[in-house]
Amino acid sequence: MTYNQSSYIRVRYGVYHFVRRVPADVKQHYRSDRVSISLRTKSSKAAIRSAQSISQKLDDYWHGLRLQKMDVPALHLVIDDNDDADDNSPTMMESVDMYLRLKANNDSQTFVRAARRNGRYVSKALGNRPITSYSSSDAAAFRDYLFDKGLALGSVKRIFGSVRSIINLVMQEYGIDGANGFAKTYMPEKDDSQDRQPIPPEKLIKLQQACVKADDEMRWLLAIISDTGMRLSEAAGLHKDDIILDAPIPYINLQPHSWRRLKTKGSARHIPLVGASLWAARRLQQHDSSYAFPRYCDGRICNANSASAALNKWMKLTIGNGYVVHGLRHSLRDRLRAVECPSDIIDAIGGWTTTGIGHAYGKGYTVDILAKWMRKIEC
Repeated sequence: MTYNQSSYIRVRYGVYHFVRRVPADVKQHYRSDRVSISLRTKSSKAAIRSAQSISQKLDDYWHGLRLQKMDVPALHLVIDDNDDADDNSPTMMESVDMYLRLKANNDSQTFVRAARRNGRYVSKALGNRPITSYSSSDAAAFRDYLFDKGLALGSVKRIFGSVRSIINLVMQEYGIDGANGFAKTYMPEKDDSQDRQPIPPEKLIKLQQACVKADDEMRWLLAIISDTGMRLSEAAGLHKDDIILDAPIPYINLQPHSWRRLKTKGSARHIPLVGASLWAARRLQQHDSSYAFPRYCDGRICNANSASAALNKWMKLTIGNGYVVHGLRHSLRDRLRAVECPSDIIDAIGGWTTTGIGHAYGKGYTVDILAKWMRKIEC
């Protein structure tokens, strides 16, 4: 039988997709009544060639469905002979809801959004199926799906860690028997991470001067990070009471809040205010809000992701490509090294974990000792 391959092509937002109904005589083997695949091209000629190839493979597969499983598009939609028709375990998205009911009270909105997003990734790639129906081969296909989306290895590992945690907790909490198909998925070694470059001193000065010239909330946030080395979420989630300006040495009392957790226990710390950070701390006191940066924090959530996108865009325009907000944190460590600051004091200022049993004892360094080293790096 001859098919018109162009009839299987659809255009969505300028990108061609292959869409073909599953024939009635093999429909019982599929979880969907149609096969829909992005052709990842905006060229009609390339789309037609891809559609012809996909259609031919599907035709071959459908003719020999019970003989063997060929390497065909959308194989994850096919019901495996070993599938348990009576699988009553919750679906992926139901499991996400269960997981968040158990976990979300103590976690931020960022955590909630990430869990839901990762659950949707699985549902889109493999179907919103019972969690015990996912096999190790499904997990491998999901890994490849994420790589095909252009995600780096680190991002793929984080998504898998989230999915594993969701399934593990739900199975354990509700006494569900079965295996977690995402438990032991192989991850290839890929050197595709992007290093966050420290901001060179001359560009840091230019950036801080631009912040003073713009003199608004977004630039106050960038400036307060520039000479404290705080993480973006740490700074964006500050309460005004966390900023101590009436002490002999002005400092930030960085502590966890209901709207913004801290990354580690050691992240809670006192950070002396110097240079651009002291300027910004004084400027933001003019807000009527109780929060240092009400544009990004309202006492319920701290939207650091929104701040990151806006600040990175402005930094690109101000000091050029290749630099992001987190690079300021790397810069602080390099600046302290340059004045021969002891490594444990650097860790105390930046909230980095210091190795060694002895460092867990005592109250740590006082603000005046930290300030002595911070003053040495003022631009």
